[in-house]
Formats: sequence, structure tokens, C-alpha cells
Amino acid sequence: MCNDHIDSKGFRANVGIILSNAQDRLLLGGRLGNKGWQFPQGGMLKGETPEQAMFRELEEEVGLTGDDVALLGATERWVRYRLPNRFVRRDSKPLCIGQKQRWFLLRLEVSDNRVRLDRSDCPEFDRWRWVEFWQPVNEVIYFKRRVYAQVLHELGSCLFPQGLPPRPRSWSKRWRMTFDKDIKRAAELRQNSKRLDDSQTNNC
Repeated sequence: MCNDHIDSKGFRANVGIILSNAQDRLLLGGRLGNKGWQFPQGGMLKGETPEQAMFRELEEEVGLTGDDVALLGATERWVRYRLPNRFVRRDSKPLCIGQKQRWFLLRLEVSDNRVRLDRSDCPEFDRWRWVEFWQPVNEVIYFKRRVYAQVLHELGSCLFPQGLPPRPRSWSKRWRMTFDKDIKRAAELRQNSKRLDDSQTNNC
């Protein structure tokens, strides 16, 4: 992790990529040698901006370049999650307890036969597929589900300006309540940030 950004609280700076196609379906990658599925993502290197890291990860993990996609949107703030204790490497210095992520929504502008999973010396995925909008929340590892729901909710209007697809009926009542609380909290944080920006502007 010597090239990673790990802040004073132990959160590793990371970028996530939501790649959509012309049918508004999303690309999920199957983890190499693993049953798990997730969006492309990766850590930021020292000296990189989030956007630079995103385009590097895009090429390394799915073989696409900036010429192959259109950038539709990005999250306004860092989105954080903690790793369960059994995933924390206690012997690593600096200690990483979780990720803070900036997420980007892209549209594929070329044929999906351009997707390649062998552009890196250490491939992340060995298979991929297109899925419906909310499906990634169900398929990602459990401790990332709340982040996936939050970023899909925040960026989804770029794909569906008339309103997001209905939430899956399979979501339990408890999960729906948790999701609603996360969305409300995220909205409050954005509103407070906007008020602070307005206040600073007015005081100039």
C-alpha cells in the first residue's frame, strides 16, 4: 500500500466506476477465482486526482479508455465504508480500516466487444455481464451494499431523469428503512455543504 492514499483515520482513497450501456444496464465484473461480483474500483495512487485514477482503473480492469466512454456524473462527496474486523490487515502500516470513495457514472460509447479483462498484470475479473439498475446491490459483498445503494441513488438520475427504477421487491423492510435513512443523511450532508459554500461566497 506504499503508493496508496490512506488518511489519518485509516480510510484508503478509492474510486468506483459504474459503466452503463445504451439500454441503461450496468456492468458487473466477476472477481477472479471468486464467486463474487462488483463494479470496477481501485485505489488512488499518490499524485493522482480521482478522475485520473478512474480512467487508469477503467483501462486496467476492463480495458477501456476515455475515448470509449462518456462521463455522465460523479458523486459530490467521499462515500465511506468500514471493513469488517476480519478483513482488516492489522500488520499493515499505515493501518487501513476502510475505504473512502469517489464514484463515477460512465456511458459506453463503443461496442461492448471492446471490454477486455486482461489489460493488467493482476486482473481483477475473469467474467462480466450487464445487469438491471438495482441488481448490483443484491450481488456485491454484504459490507458494500449500503454504499452501492447510496451511489446508485445519487447518480441514477443521470440515466433516469424521469425517476429511478422501482426498488426490488426482494428488499426486506429493514433494508428499505436503512436505505431511506442513508439517503436522508446524505441529502442533509449535501445541503449543509451547500449552505457552507453559500456562506463562504457571501462573505467574500
